[in-house]
Amino acid sequence: MTTSNYIFLTFELLGSLGLLIYGMKIMSDSLQKMAGPQLRHILGTITANRFRGILAGSFITCAVQSSSATTVMTVSFVSAGLLSLAQAISVIMGANIGTTLTAWIMSLGYSVDLTVVVFPAFFLGLLLIYNKRFRFAGDLLYGIAFVFFSLVLLSSAGKSMDLEHNQQLIAFFSSFDTSSYFTIIIFLIIGTVITCVVQSSAAVMAITILLCSTGVLPIYMGIALVMGENIGTTATANIAALGAGIPARRAALAHLIFNVFGVVWVLCVFYPFVDLVCNIAGYTPGNEAHATHIPIVLATFHTCFNVANTAILIGFIPQLERLVCWMLPQHETTNDEEFKLTYLNTTLMQTPELAVIQAQKETALFSQRTQEMFAQVRQLLTEKKPSKWEELYVQIEKKEDIADNIEIGIARYLERVSYDHLSNETKNMIRTMLREISELESIADSCYNLSRILKRMHDSDKEFTPDQLHQLQSMTIFTNDALTQMNLVMNGNIEEHRIEESYRIENMINRMCKQLKEDNIKAVDNHLYDYNTGTIFTDFVKECEKLGDYVINVMQARFRK
Repeated sequence: MTTSNYIFLTFELLGSLGLLIYGMKIMSDSLQKMAGPQLRHILGTITANRFRGILAGSFITCAVQSSSATTVMTVSFVSAGLLSLAQAISVIMGANIGTTLTAWIMSLGYSVDLTVVVFPAFFLGLLLIYNKRFRFAGDLLYGIAFVFFSLVLLSSAGKSMDLEHNQQLIAFFSSFDTSSYFTIIIFLIIGTVITCVVQSSAAVMAITILLCSTGVLPIYMGIALVMGENIGTTATANIAALGAGIPARRAALAHLIFNVFGVVWVLCVFYPFVDLVCNIAGYTPGNEAHATHIPIVLATFHTCFNVANTAILIGFIPQLERLVCWMLPQHETTNDEEFKLTYLNTTLMQTPELAVIQAQKETALFSQRTQEMFAQVRQLLTEKKPSKWEELYVQIEKKEDIADNIEIGIARYLERVSYDHLSNETKNMIRTMLREISELESIADSCYNLSRILKRMHDSDKEFTPDQLHQLQSMTIFTNDALTQMNLVMNGNIEEHRIEESYRIENMINRMCKQLKEDNIKAVDNHLYDYNTGTIFTDFVKECEKLGDYVINVMQARFRK
């Protein structure tokens, strides 16, 4: 074979791998979009039961055909506070089992002629992709077709390269001693590095099957590459978690430790374990007559490795959790850090349908922070100590600026999510949250306005009369009740709390506002206090009424979603 032929076949091989990675991505993305709401439900109902977590991880990974996608989803859920670290570890264990299906698909491509399904899949995908209702199904068929077509091309390229008769390549791999642990570790490292670089264990698995099935690469070295792939595939989640908080990094680190532990114990019993797998697959190492069994051997090893590793570690999830917490301790946060976005991180946004849950969590936290601001306003109303009064005022002023940044941060996050194809349910949720964060920011503005009104009184060296102070405290109690109802609903208790209660509180605020304004006019006429004090009193009452209106707007948005 000439040099030009080798160059052409090399590009064919690389192009086939690129097509495989692209096909896996299309297939994974389309499945995630089709099953988005269901995935939210599955992950949202995971409890402390580790077996349920493993089943969920396995099912989701089989469904989306990407352990990296499942792991990044899980890490993002830990970051959003929707899963505990222990729950996440069980899901990650399941994801490692679910990803073995990909290896079986790879082996199928080398054992069966897939051309009979490739072109019909392309044709059906073309018919569906332009139909709005079935476009995700069309994308799925295109992804499947690309994956199968790439496997056909890889198999064809491998046969054309005639690797089994390439004496130089055979001599190169033969120079390694397959009975040496040093050789196994070298190929394990190679598999890890290549998987980290290409960010696709499926592509590395395809190359491994190609080399082993042609007889060029001994089965022991091929299995070492597969073990390396298991470590390399953890890089995706760890890279994604770098810009996230400690909980997300702990979940990603747990994934790495889980796979490294599996590799270590398998290395301790490497040759007996591999021989056992070969017996299960009906393959005898070195027997060329059984070469067609090699793809099955690799897929079987991948499955046995992950299932056995999960079976060993499933009882040690609490210990694994403590280990990663010890390796990545939680540092105490300052007050400034407390008010940064807690649950949103664009580097972890893997599935738009699931990212919406994180945005909901952040919006609920935003709602709680507005009530905390109002609590400080109430303290400001009664605070007598000048230094403490100034400290409270500065804190409220600072939190109002932070509230502006929170609104912009959540809005930008939702904007990024909305760029992708979404279900109608998710689109409605995004519209609801955009309205909610706008109204919540207005509540924060009202809290700051209330503090500025009190500052006018503070700077005038005057004080409210005991009757005025009692009336304002009554008004703030009703306003705080409205905020409490809002937060109950924002935290998911929509079934237990009806909007009628919020309307009742709002009506009481409106009636009290009207009554207090009338009483204020009479009090000024009777010279109980001066006009300036009466104006500040009225402004405070009217601002509380406005704040109550913003609360009702939030409630209406949530109940009408």
